[in-house]
Amino acid sequence: MPRSAVMVALSPAERQELERLSRTPSVSNQLAQRARIVLRAAEGASNREIAAELGLSLPTVGQWRSAFVREGAPGLADRPRSGRPRRLDEQAAKLIVAKALEAPPPGTSHWSVRDLGRELALPPTTVHRVLRANRVKPHQVRTFKHSKDPQLAAKVCDIVGLYLDPPEGALVVCVDEKTHIQALDRTQPLLPLRPGLAERRTHDYVRHGTTNLYTALEIASGQVVGECRPRHRHQEFLTFLRRVVREFPEGELHIVLDNSSTHSTPEVKRWLARHKRVSFHFTPTGASWMNLVECWFSILTRKQIRRGTYDSVPQLITAIKRFIAAHNEHATPFVWTKSAEQILAKAVRQGTSGTEH
Repeated sequence: MPRSAVMVALSPAERQELERLSRTPSVSNQLAQRARIVLRAAEGASNREIAAELGLSLPTVGQWRSAFVREGAPGLADRPRSGRPRRLDEQAAKLIVAKALEAPPPGTSHWSVRDLGRELALPPTTVHRVLRANRVKPHQVRTFKHSKDPQLAAKVCDIVGLYLDPPEGALVVCVDEKTHIQALDRTQPLLPLRPGLAERRTHDYVRHGTTNLYTALEIASGQVVGECRPRHRHQEFLTFLRRVVREFPEGELHIVLDNSSTHSTPEVKRWLARHKRVSFHFTPTGASWMNLVECWFSILTRKQIRRGTYDSVPQLITAIKRFIAAHNEHATPFVWTKSAEQILAKAVRQGTSGTEH
């Protein structure tokens, strides 16, 4: 070993820490590499040998070997770098945030970093950095719907109770309609997926008609029963209910529904009165998201309808039937995770002004 090389001796605790640093994926590559330098040095390797093994220069190996001898493992960490001193004090940063939370000037709906910079005589980059650090995003907007159902708490508890603790021997089925599904075709053939290129399609399309999908999701198994109908009326809904009863012929049948007018017509009520084993459970108004079949509709849209092209309604219906069949082959239960208390804590808010669109 050259005379200039510094001897390295490791305690068991230091060796364990260096080995951890050299293997942990969350540690930066630089720190892991410095730990390997010290470990090899402790094994008696020379700077030249370590440099050749790790692909480093001799000065780099010598620097971190000496740093460890002087300071131990903390000496391997990066030092704060010198640079231009911070020019924006804390008070100025608070002023930017406060201004961003105020109403924008007339003629615009929200602040931009350039508008804020112009207003406060600051560079847009400075404004952007402060807003990002404080997680203030004037350019973003989120929508919400506040349910005004007078039976909100009772309905939430009823449906969540069905999901989390259904009656023994009973089936819980979520029923809904996905209406006016469009059979859309593109004006030019699709350009397929290629390495480095996404699938491409024309912006314009040809509309070949629509269909209405009636769906029932049995939450314990994830199995789906569905059929397409040309119209959306109580007659079609009743026809589908009869099929649901045939598909699930035994035990109590609890059906979760939203508040569509087709679900509460006199004809539907008379049908329900004749079928004593069937119970309807309506979601609160403005809260159809509590119907678990909406999750399945989202999967259908993302995996089939949105990316598909159809030159006729029958072709669209065939694609939907195939998707349902493929889903049922590998169906898994739909599991509800939120308690009624958690939902109501967010749903019942004081001081809201209603629905934001």
